[in-house]
Amino acid sequence: MTKYLTDRDKAGAVSITPLTKKSLPAWLAEQAPECTGWVHQNGFIGDAGTLCPLPGEDGGLSQILAGIDPKDELWSYAALPGKLGSMTAAAPGGTGFVLNAAPGPADPSQAALGWALGTYAFNRYRKPAEKFATLAWPDGADRDAVKRTCEAVFLTRDLINTPASDMGPEELAKAAADLAKRHKARCAVVVGDDLLSENYPAIHAVGRASDRAPRLIDLRWGKRGPRVTLVGKGVCFDTGGLDLKSASGMKMMKKDMGGAAHVLGLAHMIMAAKLPLCLRVLIPAVENSVSGNAMRPMDVIATRKGLTVEVGNTDAEGRLVLADALFEADGEDPALIVDFATLTGAARVALGTSLPAMFCNDEATAEAMLRHARAANDPVWRMPLHAPYRKALESSVADLNNISGDSYGGAIIAALFMADFVRPRTPWLHFDIMGWNAKATPGRPEGGEAMGLRGVFALIADLAARPAPAK
Repeated sequence: MTKYLTDRDKAGAVSITPLTKKSLPAWLAEQAPECTGWVHQNGFIGDAGTLCPLPGEDGGLSQILAGIDPKDELWSYAALPGKLGSMTAAAPGGTGFVLNAAPGPADPSQAALGWALGTYAFNRYRKPAEKFATLAWPDGADRDAVKRTCEAVFLTRDLINTPASDMGPEELAKAAADLAKRHKARCAVVVGDDLLSENYPAIHAVGRASDRAPRLIDLRWGKRGPRVTLVGKGVCFDTGGLDLKSASGMKMMKKDMGGAAHVLGLAHMIMAAKLPLCLRVLIPAVENSVSGNAMRPMDVIATRKGLTVEVGNTDAEGRLVLADALFEADGEDPALIVDFATLTGAARVALGTSLPAMFCNDEATAEAMLRHARAANDPVWRMPLHAPYRKALESSVADLNNISGDSYGGAIIAALFMADFVRPRTPWLHFDIMGWNAKATPGRPEGGEAMGLRGVFALIADLAARPAPAK
């Protein structure tokens, strides 16, 4: 994960001087005229992601000027390892590159994390084609934080990028069990018809049509501190069920377990940091398939809460499996429930593919989340749990429908459906995410993506650090 960050001797490494458009003139004023002339001739003005190699007296590479956006430092550094990969051979001593101490990065940890994230590639099914440069660890970087964050993002991306043929409910459960073993956590799984005897009927109803049995994954870690429960949508492939998706709509549905991938990545960050809390992770893992026993439009299914749901559309299955999991999560009176789900196209229409929609039933929690997201440069956008829209879920034959009768406000309607399974007194954050980069940008290649993890981790770390309430 951080193999392109090294502890080896920095002697002989090529220096990278990070500069912004604002800091460049002052830096040039202190340089020799020939250096200033070279920079001007090469058109380098400090734009983020641009480079200007400087030759040494022997004609070799003496240093690299790198343009950095001070408002987006993380991803500015993420652009460098790929761009500099071809220059690694030119760096004597084998270290590769080192950040110039003056002016140096504003935040060494952000520089190191950006560099590490910029080296991600999904190579499970091919020989690596990418070449990345190696950087000496920047002085002052929080190495533990960089490593656990990078590992969490890579885990999330890897799980999402893996095709459904190799990432079904069983394989997803194994990934959770492997993570639990690494951190000495406990992991239990309820499989197939046992979901009925254990009273998870909605999860069973959605997953029963597949020959890959549905299951509920339940990971626990920690013995002291506030209870925090993470819930992740684990639809390992979504055909849409009998309300079948189009070919184009089905194309990326291997990513429909992206919520599960997110909570496993976030759980790794929490456990690796050894935060003082009681962590629980619940993942309903299913395939939404087509067969003779698939749930049908206008069927009425039961839920763990006891509410009945009319199936207005079999392609609105994520909220059904999450209903059982959220009600189970709320049963332990946690201090916070956080769920991640690749839930609605409506959220993408509203906010685009790279900005997660956030819903929250508690003002203080919502404000804290937005504050931490801004500080971590991990943006989310709050959307309303607009109570009047709840009427759209009314059914004439069941307690509620899983969709509304029109196409408006789909992300809000889905969130309101799920809100019925969490008590208002329990702080609850719901993230409706894309979980996918539609196009490559620095440090974020096309494919699976972790969205909101760093901000949510900061929120949970803040919660864990608070004094215990007086009894």
